[in-house]
Amino acid sequence: MESAADVEPVGAVPTGAALRRGAFAVGDRVQLTDPKGRRHTLVLEPGRQFHTHRGAVLHDDLLGRPEGIVVRSTGGTDYLALRPLLSDFVLSMPRGATVVYPKDAAQIVMYADVFPGARVLEAGAGSGALSCALLRAVGDAGALVSYERRPDFAEVARRNIETFFGGPHPAHTLHVGDLADSSERGMDRVILDMLAPWDVLVVAAAALVPGGVLCAYVATTTQLSRTVEALREHGAFAEPAAWETMMRDWHVEGLAVRPGHRMVGHTGFLVTARRLADGVTAPPRRRRPAKGSYPDAVGEQPGATQAGPAQPGPGPEDTGRGSRVEGPGQEDHREESGEQTGTSA
Repeated sequence: MESAADVEPVGAVPTGAALRRGAFAVGDRVQLTDPKGRRHTLVLEPGRQFHTHRGAVLHDDLLGRPEGIVVRSTGGTDYLALRPLLSDFVLSMPRGATVVYPKDAAQIVMYADVFPGARVLEAGAGSGALSCALLRAVGDAGALVSYERRPDFAEVARRNIETFFGGPHPAHTLHVGDLADSSERGMDRVILDMLAPWDVLVVAAAALVPGGVLCAYVATTTQLSRTVEALREHGAFAEPAAWETMMRDWHVEGLAVRPGHRMVGHTGFLVTARRLADGVTAPPRRRRPAKGSYPDAVGEQPGATQAGPAQPGPGPEDTGRGSRVEGPGQEDHREESGEQTGTSA
């Protein structure tokens, strides 16, 4: 019985897919990893050599060979040869603006629910790292409309996107200009990677379809606070969710299992909110803000429902389940049982 992997795809091959499988060919990007884990990226050309302090690797030793082979340099060092992943590519590609790190790009694709065929509006193309992830998610049948204010950044992003996909992506449109001047409509998702996302909420709301998702990526707590409060005050969005993600490697060697010495800590905050239908006001969320959180006399957040005096709740030692941090949106999902659910060089 044939497996899905044995069946040839029907119809056109998605943009960039041909570069991700098969034997190494001329023009392919190859990542060589030495015994110490150091990585080197090269573009294959017949007759060329890749030189390191441990000898040269012949391009001809890679051409026509499958991924996952080991090649030996003239100095006797073995190198593992693989195609670089998207996460490898964005950390080693030329940069204009700082890239959106892979851990954040993955969160954006998931929590903004970017699906095949989606129409996505992006503000702040930067170096094109997030654009590559979004284009992979929407596919050839979708649409990604990117705005970048700086022409030099836009050119860097265009080159990086074309390098990764092997040419222009049919679903991508890149504008040099300000999102505030755009007139896009009927977009399923809006992704804002910019200094002041609160300045374009009117434009974002006009562009989004009812039920669409707005996702903002900001760097500081000041930006985070202002973005969330602006979404609440705007009136066209449901209650926003805000979070950050930290990623830590683990060392696993026999019985020595421990956290790694380094980690990718804070890179940015993510904020998501759903677009309401026109003329609809979301029911207020019940919150008990701390004293001094808002400037009015009673300390109640505008639009919030006063829930009466706070009652002391059980701490982690009372529940027997420990202190558990819930992910974005997970505080609304509980099991019936009552348990909370939660670089290339």
